[in-house]
Amino acid sequence: MTLSAPHWDLSNIYPSLESDEFKAAIADYKKQVSALDRFFKGKLSKATAKSKDKDLAVLVGEAIDRINKIQTLSSTIAPFIYSFVTTNSRDKLAMKTLSEFEQASLPMDTLYTQFKAWLGTIAPKLGKVVELNPSAKAHAFMLKEAAEQSKYLMSEAEEMLAAELSLSGGNAFGKLQGTVTSQLSVDFELDGKMQKMPMPALINLRSHPDEATRRRGYEAESAAWEGVKETLAACLNGVKGEANVLNKKRGRKDAIHSSIEAARMDRKTLNAMLEAMQGSFPMFRKYFDAKAKKIGKDKLAWWDIFAPLGATDKVYSFEEARDFILENFGKFSPDLAAFAKRAFDSNWIDAEQREGKRGGAFCTEVQGVKESRILCNFDGSFDQVSTLAHELGHAFHNECAYQANKTVLQQLTPMTLAETASTMCETIVTEAVLATTKDPQEELAVLEAQIQGAGQVVVDIYSRYLFEKEVFERRAESELSADDFNDIMLRAQKAAYGDGIDERYLQKFMWTWKPHYYSSGLSFYNYPYAFGLLFATGLYAIYQQRGEDFVEDYKNLLASTGEQTAAKLAKRFGIDITTRKFWDDSLAIIGKRIDRFCEI
Repeated sequence: MTLSAPHWDLSNIYPSLESDEFKAAIADYKKQVSALDRFFKGKLSKATAKSKDKDLAVLVGEAIDRINKIQTLSSTIAPFIYSFVTTNSRDKLAMKTLSEFEQASLPMDTLYTQFKAWLGTIAPKLGKVVELNPSAKAHAFMLKEAAEQSKYLMSEAEEMLAAELSLSGGNAFGKLQGTVTSQLSVDFELDGKMQKMPMPALINLRSHPDEATRRRGYEAESAAWEGVKETLAACLNGVKGEANVLNKKRGRKDAIHSSIEAARMDRKTLNAMLEAMQGSFPMFRKYFDAKAKKIGKDKLAWWDIFAPLGATDKVYSFEEARDFILENFGKFSPDLAAFAKRAFDSNWIDAEQREGKRGGAFCTEVQGVKESRILCNFDGSFDQVSTLAHELGHAFHNECAYQANKTVLQQLTPMTLAETASTMCETIVTEAVLATTKDPQEELAVLEAQIQGAGQVVVDIYSRYLFEKEVFERRAESELSADDFNDIMLRAQKAAYGDGIDERYLQKFMWTWKPHYYSSGLSFYNYPYAFGLLFATGLYAIYQQRGEDFVEDYKNLLASTGEQTAAKLAKRFGIDITTRKFWDDSLAIIGKRIDRFCEI
């Protein structure tokens, strides 16, 4: 059977990186940024808190309109370039073009920082000012948030210098990690044939039905990371070192401080969720023990965590995966199914595993054409079908905002809420199957995929949170060696998995290939996934009670995720995320699935 995994079609965005249309877009971007710079140096710089409210309102509105227009163009150019970089890290033209655009984007980064700083100077009057201009009023939440966060800005000269140095610092280290991991291949014997496997394909062997193959994949993966660990350790030191310096200079208490405010939540909510996650570990260890027995072992090794159960002979072609997703999306909402069909039919998805392509999966929005593009590494497993549904959820989230005519600035969604739609779509697919199947082996396979995913998002994410927290704390004192990172990762995994996994066979190199650790501008790219899973689980329970009535409210929620805090948006559905009860209740739903898994 051929998986016939497609490549995405970018032709309606720009013909190519060398096309006149693309070059014209770059020129237009630079022209608009220069015009904004003149506007800021002229009219905006002369306005102060002493200026008339109506005059300030006009300036704020004009600034918003200009920034939205520029960001719409930027959010078309950047994903177009990145689409080439992520699918072929050996594409020298794409790499060069990305570097050039990042350099061209620096002035805009500086101008946006200046705008936030200026908003801080008129903060006492901002409430009145935004009411006097339509554009300002439509962006009131974003403006007030920017004014509040302006107190954590360095001086204008320091912010400009930090932005420029980042291209040679944290951003460069992040690129290097992506290049090293995407170009790393391993000679591996599979099905009696020796082949050169890119790391994403090797990592995907973790879900192979044969334990000997899974173990050899784990050992080959570990040996490969051993060979590049010092390079990747240097990358991680560079990224976390830069983030620590900037957080300190900006007056942040710690790396978590900037992270939770970017997530539009607070420490009380984060701690309530983390405590609930930790409290659920015995429940997940029960699942790990039950899975071990089902595959004939006393304890799971790391290479067994993703071992398939139940109907393990099922391999989905890409066409079968598409039909499966469309059918089950349709049971939730015809709009969701129609949207997903459009994504498939229009070739928005790049699914083939190949050398030079980044591992994992993501969805990126392309503002200029009001579309999304999805990258995944499809191997025919149910896990990859779920991943595809997950990324289509992100795309549907974007679509809800487009349909509601939200601007780029109104769509600036925190990661906590960005993971809601994606997790909901995974849940829709798996719950639909569980509700209709009469085959115990199929039920077991779907439950396994669902609980396995939840275990990653609750247990493994907790270990990643512990890892990153300690890395930040220790990096403030000195650089860390690759062996230090390995040690921290092992201790974090032991704390989270406990006796659920054989501690002789953990994965100390987990930090090497997860790109989430290598963003200097976005720390703790982990706990928002847990937020998304548990929030979506709670929402799905409400959907089961309300039925079709829920869907329109849900779509309105997705359209509004850039315009309110997580807590206030949750209250629309009667949810209080600041207390542990909500998180415990969502975890209890997962607990019932684990009980059923153990029964089969």
